[in-house]
Amino acid sequence: MSEPQAAVVEAAIRQQCKFLHMPTISSQFVRLAVEAVKAKQSHTEYLEALLAAEIEERERRTVQRRIQEAHLPRMKTLEDFDFSQAPTISAAQIRDLAEGGYIDRAEPVVLIGECGTGKTHLATALCVAACRQKRRVRFTTATALVNEFVDARNENRVGRLLARWFRYDLVAVDELGYVPLADVGAEFLYQVVSERAERAALIFTTNLPFSEWTQVFTNPRLCKAMIDRVTDRAHIIDTGKESYRFRRTLEARKKKARAGGRDESHE
Repeated sequence: MSEPQAAVVEAAIRQQCKFLHMPTISSQFVRLAVEAVKAKQSHTEYLEALLAAEIEERERRTVQRRIQEAHLPRMKTLEDFDFSQAPTISAAQIRDLAEGGYIDRAEPVVLIGECGTGKTHLATALCVAACRQKRRVRFTTATALVNEFVDARNENRVGRLLARWFRYDLVAVDELGYVPLADVGAEFLYQVVSERAERAALIFTTNLPFSEWTQVFTNPRLCKAMIDRVTDRAHIIDTGKESYRFRRTLEARKKKARAGGRDESHE
């Protein structure tokens, strides 16, 4: 085949790929064809390599889209978490959760601990793991979720908003307990939790033990019902009381002080 003929064929293939929504094949078929010739691959082997490249890229884009749609506060993974600095947390338990079985079984996960103990990091990392499994995930704070429902009530669209939140495979609610909730906000949060109970997974992070949830849910009956829903079949993980961030800052200061002392000794 002459170069002009080859150019026409390549242009036609790219146009067909565009029509079929196969951008990866469009961008890689020439390079993979050259590699196939060098490796003496058969036509079917070349075709398999092309299709595998398209599938791999589609899966990568799907995962990236899931992560973007999750509205994560920042990208945190289990690979980034230093379990050696969190002695109360079982690395095996967290890694088992990351496999996603709790999502299939619609089991809640509750991370309880003081500020700086890794609750948000672990919740985010579990969300990332779910996104990598191409699940629909949404991360929010308790205050943001409540405010969204209050706005929806004012605009007469609570039903539509509830339907949207129920479509997620996993919802993570961060910072429960930092701000007391007004009665209407507490009721909306309970509605989300009760509707998802035994049907879809939830993750909660909180700085308060369950005995102090009355500070958030001032209605005793609602508080009791909320705890009952959240803890039913739940994985409850105590992240501890000592702030990892604070300890890390102290260690960094000590290292800096030691380095300064060595510098002065050489003067």
